[in-house]
Amino acid sequence: MSEECRLVMKGISKSFAGVNALKNVDFQAQKGEIHAIVGENGAGKSTLMKILAGAITRDSGDIFINGEKQYIRTPLDAIKLGISVIYQEFMLAPHLTVAENIFIDNISDKKTVINWKQLKGKARLQLTKLGFDDIDPGAKVASLSVAYQQVTEICKCLTRNTNILVLDEPTSVLTFSEIEKLFEILIRLKNDGVTIIYISHRLDEIFRIADRVTVLKDGGNVSTVPVSGINKEQLVTMMIGRELSQLFAERQPNIGGVVLEVKNLRAGHMVKDASFSVRAGEIVGFSGLVGSGRTEAMRALFGIDPVSSGEMIYMGKETRFKDPRSSIRQGFGLLSEDRKKEGLILSQSIRKNATITSLGKVSRAGFLKHRTEKTLVKDLLASLSTRYGSTEDEVRSLSGGNQQKVSVAKWVFANCKCIVFDEPTRGVDVGAKIEIYRIMSELASRGVAIIMISSEMQEIIGMCDRTYVMRQGVTVGELQKGNFSEEAIIKLAMGV
Repeated sequence: MSEECRLVMKGISKSFAGVNALKNVDFQAQKGEIHAIVGENGAGKSTLMKILAGAITRDSGDIFINGEKQYIRTPLDAIKLGISVIYQEFMLAPHLTVAENIFIDNISDKKTVINWKQLKGKARLQLTKLGFDDIDPGAKVASLSVAYQQVTEICKCLTRNTNILVLDEPTSVLTFSEIEKLFEILIRLKNDGVTIIYISHRLDEIFRIADRVTVLKDGGNVSTVPVSGINKEQLVTMMIGRELSQLFAERQPNIGGVVLEVKNLRAGHMVKDASFSVRAGEIVGFSGLVGSGRTEAMRALFGIDPVSSGEMIYMGKETRFKDPRSSIRQGFGLLSEDRKKEGLILSQSIRKNATITSLGKVSRAGFLKHRTEKTLVKDLLASLSTRYGSTEDEVRSLSGGNQQKVSVAKWVFANCKCIVFDEPTRGVDVGAKIEIYRIMSELASRGVAIIMISSEMQEIIGMCDRTYVMRQGVTVGELQKGNFSEEAIIKLAMGV
C-alpha cells in the first residue's frame, strides 16, 4: 500500500432490505488530491461515503486510513480519524453564531466560563486562512448566504483536524462567483495535503478541479482514471452506457401560435420589467445570474406572488392568475426549482403526488376512483421511465432523479398548454437528465409551450429554440438558436 495512499476502502458491500446498494466496491484516495466520484442516482456514491462517515455500517469490506485498518461504526469514530463530510443540507445550527458553529465540538475549551472574545478571535483566524475575513464571526448563521454557510461548514471541519474532506454536490445552490471562491478553497486545502472527495453531477467542474475520477454504476466499480486521460464523452459513456451525443435529442420543432405573451411585468422587488413570449411547440430558455428575477417572474405569473403591473396575454386573452389553482385550471403549470419544499409532498404516496393537479380525472361525485387512478399513474410513470417499487410508496423513498420525474408527471397529467420548468435537472444524474430532456421535447412536439429556466448554459444551448437573458429584474436580451453561445449569454447576464 502506497505511503501516499491516505484512504483505502476494499471490498465494501451494503444491502438494504435485500437490495444491493454496494457490491464489493474498491476505492482509494491519495494525500493532497481531489478525487471525484460520479455515477447515476442510485449508483452507490452516497452510500459509500456514508459508510466512510460512520452514518451507516457496511455489511462487509475493510477501511484503511494511512495504512492502518479502521473500524468506523459511528460519526464520532470518523471525526476522530479526521474524516468530515459536508452534505447538500448543511449540519449547522442556524440560531447560533458563526463562531459558535465553527467550534461547536469544543466551545469552552472544557472551562466553566466561555471566553467569547477568544472564541470569535479563533473563528476569525480560521475564516481568514480560507480568504473570508469579511464573514463576521458574531453573525447568526441564518443571516448568511448559502456560500458563506458552506465556508462556515468547511471551517468547522478544519477545526477537527480534518485530513479527508468529502463534499456532496457542493455547488448545487451557488452562483458563478461563489463557485470560483469554493474552488480556490479546495485548491488551497489540496496544496496543504488534505484529501478531498468530490461528488458532483456537473462534469465541467470535475474536469476543472479533480485529479482522478471514480465511476460507480449499479453499486459496483466501473473504473478509476486520471481526469487528464479522459474526455467528457468517455466519462458519460462509462456512467450510463450511452454516448454524450444522445444527451439532447434531435428535435424538428413545429412551432405554432403565441400561447403566452408578457409585457412590462413588475412584481415585488426582484422583477422590474420582464417582457417575453412563447409559442406552441417551442422551448424558450431563461438564462441569467442567480438573483436576476427569472424565478420570481414565473412565480408572479403563476399566481404565487402578487403582480404590481404589466400585461399577460394567455391563449389570446388578457389574463392575470389570482392564485395557482386558477393557473392550473387554465392549463398553466410551474415545475418548482425546489422539488422537496415546493414541488412534492414528500410524506404522501407517489400516486397522490402524480394526480394532485387534476383530481377531477380520477374522481366521481367527489369520490376518488382508486383503481382508475392507480392504472393511470402506472401508465404515466412508465412513459417517463420512472423507477419505483409501488405507487403507494412515499415519494421521499425515491432517488432525486425519480422524485423529479414524479414532479414532472403531475404537470403531464394536468394536460397543460404551457409549462415553466425551473431548473428541471438540478441535482439529478446524467441519465435522469436525458429522460427529462426527452420528456420536454415530447411535450413540445405535442404543441405544449415550454419555458425552461436554467443556470446550465449547456442546457439552454442544447434544448432551446430561443432564449431570453435577465439581469437585475429586466429582460436584457433575446437570442435565436443560431446565435447561442456561452459568451453571448454571459455578456448579457453580466452587462458586459
